[in-house]
Amino acid sequence: MWIFGYGSLTWKVDFPYQQRVVGYIKGYARRFWQPGRVVTLVPSKDPEEKVWGAAYEISPDKEGDVMERLNIREQRFTNRKSLTMYSPNNQMLSESVLVFLGSKQSEFLLEDAPVLSMAKQIAESHGPSGANSEYLFRLANFMREEVPQAKDDHLFQLEEAVKKILAERII
Repeated sequence: MWIFGYGSLTWKVDFPYQQRVVGYIKGYARRFWQPGRVVTLVPSKDPEEKVWGAAYEISPDKEGDVMERLNIREQRFTNRKSLTMYSPNNQMLSESVLVFLGSKQSEFLLEDAPVLSMAKQIAESHGPSGANSEYLFRLANFMREEVPQAKDDHLFQLEEAVKKILAERII
C-alpha cells in the first residue's frame, strides 16, 4: 500500500514506511480551502494539472496501524481515492496511491477567497500542530527543495502574502 501526501505528509511523517517517492497526481489542484486554511485537493478543470507530493510505501504488516493513525490525523479528510502517481520524469508508477480528500460538506470546505483574505487567516491561525503559517512555509519549502521545476501559483502567492503580513507585524 502507498499513501500520497500533498500537505503536511510531505514533511511530517509519523508512521513507519519502507520507502518514500516524490511525484505527482493528475487532475486535481491543491487549495487552502479546509478550515484553518490547510490544503485539500479539488478536481481541476484541466485533467493534466499536477499536484506534487510524496508517497510512502507501507509494509503489509503495518497497514492496519498506519491506517488507524491516519484516520485520526486526517479525520476531516473523509473521502479517499486510489490514483495513479507519476515520477518527476513523467513515468507512471506501477502502484496506485491512496489519497485523502477533504469532505465536500460545507462546514469542512471554505472554498476560494481572495489571496489577501486567506493569507490573513493563515497568518493568524494556530492549531494543535502549531502555527498555520509554519504549515504553509514547510509545504512551500518542500516544493522548492524537492520539486523546484513544479508550478503551484496558489501556494507561492499565499506564502508571499503571509510573509508580508508577518513582516509588517514586526515593524
